[in-house]
Amino acid sequence: MTEDEVLAEFRACHALLEGHFILSSGRHSAHYLQCARVLMNPERGGKLAVALAQKLPRDVRHQIELVVSPAMGGVIIGHEVGRALGVDAIFLERPTGTFELRRGFDIKPGQKILMVEDVVTTGLSSREAIKAIHEAGGEVIAAASLVDRTGGEVDLGVPFYPLVELNFPTYAADEVPAALAAVPTTKPGSRKEAEAA
Repeated sequence: MTEDEVLAEFRACHALLEGHFILSSGRHSAHYLQCARVLMNPERGGKLAVALAQKLPRDVRHQIELVVSPAMGGVIIGHEVGRALGVDAIFLERPTGTFELRRGFDIKPGQKILMVEDVVTTGLSSREAIKAIHEAGGEVIAAASLVDRTGGEVDLGVPFYPLVELNFPTYAADEVPAALAAVPTTKPGSRKEAEAA
């Protein structure tokens, strides 16, 4: 899929929003990508997952033994990428603020992992997920996401393959432009205030 085709899928289901948003990272933006909306249709989610799996180099695809995603945002796309690659998919949760495996999920020592996210904004959640996977004994050989909001600037410490790169500006709370500050804020993400920092 081309970048325009991917963004058309987001627009078609009203998943590309404009306003004043406080992102899960705590940063402010005039744009928000609600991946849950684009993934609510199983056919669309599957199509995007196949496109994302095809972005991975062939040698990387053939090494992947397990897909691991951070909850909540990465659960659906991680599951669908697992299906596209023909491997199991599990997810990490943060019941106390730190990613961990629950629900009987485990990672075999040295297991080759693809970490899959929906959207990467600062890379913090992705790096925390990768750390948790390493601590559980896995080897993260690559990361992938539907959207890289950094426009290719993020460093996750492993090769990173987004389906689309966007560069919507984000701002710290004390850097918000006056025009954006005049718009009422919305916090659409799934993380609690205490976890947003």
